Amino acid sequence: MNGKVIRNTGSLYVVRTPEGEVKCKVKGNFRIKGIRTTNPVAVGDEVEIGAPGPDGVAFITAVVPRRNYIIRRSINLSKSAHIIAANLDCALLVATLAHPTTSFTFIDRFLATAEAYAVPAILLINKIDLLDTPEDRELLDAVLYLYRSIGYQAIAVSAETGEGLDELRDMLRDKTTLFSGNSGVGKTTLINALIPGLDLRTGDISAAHDTGMHTTTFSELYDLPGGGEIIDTPGVRGFGVVEFNKEEVGHFFPEIFKLSHECRFGNCTHTHEPGCAVLAALEENRISQSRYNSYLSILEEATDGADEKYR
Repeated sequence: MNGKVIRNTGSLYVVRTPEGEVKCKVKGNFRIKGIRTTNPVAVGDEVEIGAPGPDGVAFITAVVPRRNYIIRRSINLSKSAHIIAANLDCALLVATLAHPTTSFTFIDRFLATAEAYAVPAILLINKIDLLDTPEDRELLDAVLYLYRSIGYQAIAVSAETGEGLDELRDMLRDKTTLFSGNSGVGKTTLINALIPGLDLRTGDISAAHDTGMHTTTFSELYDLPGGGEIIDTPGVRGFGVVEFNKEEVGHFFPEIFKLSHECRFGNCTHTHEPGCAVLAALEENRISQSRYNSYLSILEEATDGADEKYR
C-alpha cells in the first residue's frame, strides 16, 4: 500500500493512505542508497508500507524516488544531514526585521540551499505591524527590493493584522509548500491565520534575548482551504549547508552566477582574482555587500570535493 508521510515525531510517522491514516515505523537499518542522513524518511515522502501489525503500526518498506527535497546540516551530528521535507513546489522562509531579527546570513543560506536542491523559494517578511518608524519601513522596502531584484518572490505580511495574507494565499494555492524560519518569527501564528480552526499552540518571545521559544517539535503537513498543503517544521536557530563544493557555491547565488561568466578565469572564486566581474560589481554596488558576505561564509565551509553527494 502506498501513501504520503504527513507527520514525523522522530520515532513514529503518520502516513496518509487511501484507506486512512496509518502509524508507521522504519526498521533500524532502513537507509536510502547514496544519501547519508539522520532521517531516511521525511514529511512529504511518498512511501510504500506493509500491513499493520496487531498494534496497528506498519513498517515503511520503501520511499518512492523524490522529485526534490530540502536538507540542512544536522544539529546533533555536524557531519550528517537532516532532510527537512520532500516533494516540494516551493520553500517559504518566514523572517522578521524586529522581535526577533532574522540575520541576512540565515536568509541567504536558506535561499542558497533551495537553489542547490532545485526548490523555488519565497521570502516572507512577517510582523510588519511592528515596523512603526520611517527607518523601519525604509529597511523593509530595501530588503524587499534587494531580493526581488535578484529574482526571488518576496512578500511582506502581518499575521496579526492580516495585511498581505490574501496575496500569500494566492501564492500557496494548489502547491506543497515548506514553511521554515527561526523560532519566534510568527510561523505558527501565520499558519493559524491561513487555516482557520487549526489553533496550533504559539510561543512567547524571550524578553532577555528577543528570540523565540520552540513550540513546533516535529514536522507535519496540513491541508490549505481551497487547495494546497503546508509542511510546518520546527524553528531553527542556524542553517548549516551540506557538502557544497567550493566551485559550486557561486551557482547558488543567482546574481553572482550571472556575472561569473564575465570573469577572466573560469575557476574564479570571486575573492581575489584579477579580472573578476563579481568583485567589480561589488565595488560598484551592483551586488549587495550582505549577499557577498553570505557567499564568503558558505565558501569558507565548502569542501574542495564532496566525498558523498546528498542530492
